[in-house]
Amino acid sequence: MRIIVTNCNTTQEMTEEIVRGARAAAAPGTTVAGLTPAWGPESAEGWLDSYLSAAAVLDTLRTYDGPPYDAVVMAGFGEHGREGVRELVDVPVVDITEAAAHLACLLGRRYGVVTTLDRSRGQIEDSLETAGVARNCALVTGTGLGVLDLADDPARTEAAFLSAAERAREAGAEVLVLGCAGMTGLQRVVGEKLGLPVVDGVGAAVKLAESLVTLGLTTSRVGGYGKPLTKTRRWGRPGGGEAAEG
Repeated sequence: MRIIVTNCNTTQEMTEEIVRGARAAAAPGTTVAGLTPAWGPESAEGWLDSYLSAAAVLDTLRTYDGPPYDAVVMAGFGEHGREGVRELVDVPVVDITEAAAHLACLLGRRYGVVTTLDRSRGQIEDSLETAGVARNCALVTGTGLGVLDLADDPARTEAAFLSAAERAREAGAEVLVLGCAGMTGLQRVVGEKLGLPVVDGVGAAVKLAESLVTLGLTTSRVGGYGKPLTKTRRWGRPGGGEAAEG
């Protein structure tokens, strides 16, 4: 079985960290490969970044010319694009946001999401609502750290996560969810200190993707996820130019 994991940003180091976490969760015989978009935001933090990231991930999968794959894991927590990817490809597509939430619902009545910046909370709440698991969410709370700050100081990241996790627990969370793919691996560090189950979305998505492939299940083509209509679609800038914004 071969699973493609798509990073939602252009930071290659983060792709490599996500892939390490995905491989740690994968069963023997499952191959995991990561894809980093060639364009888009270096980190997805806000509505603009999220929509830009979605288009970049779709373009990356659209132009993919590597070995065949059996499933796609989308490693952007709360980011847009999963519905479009489900139309685009003919294999199961599992988004880490809904994967983590679904598994959390099997472990406790209510869960909390600990993410990076508070500005991402609205997107995550909307994503959980669309996935049908928002009613079980006690709280989405931020650590105050940016995506690219997570790896700079592990002790600071752990302390910020623990502080945010306490807020989630006080709000009624019985299970915690890592609200950023860049937090992958943190569940092993903080799980015992919190006394609560901690779900990593990357690992959850990999296991669900493996299950769907093993069961021979993929996206329904009846209704909303039907194949895209045949029409002209122009991708990128006219003339192939690119623009960078600081």
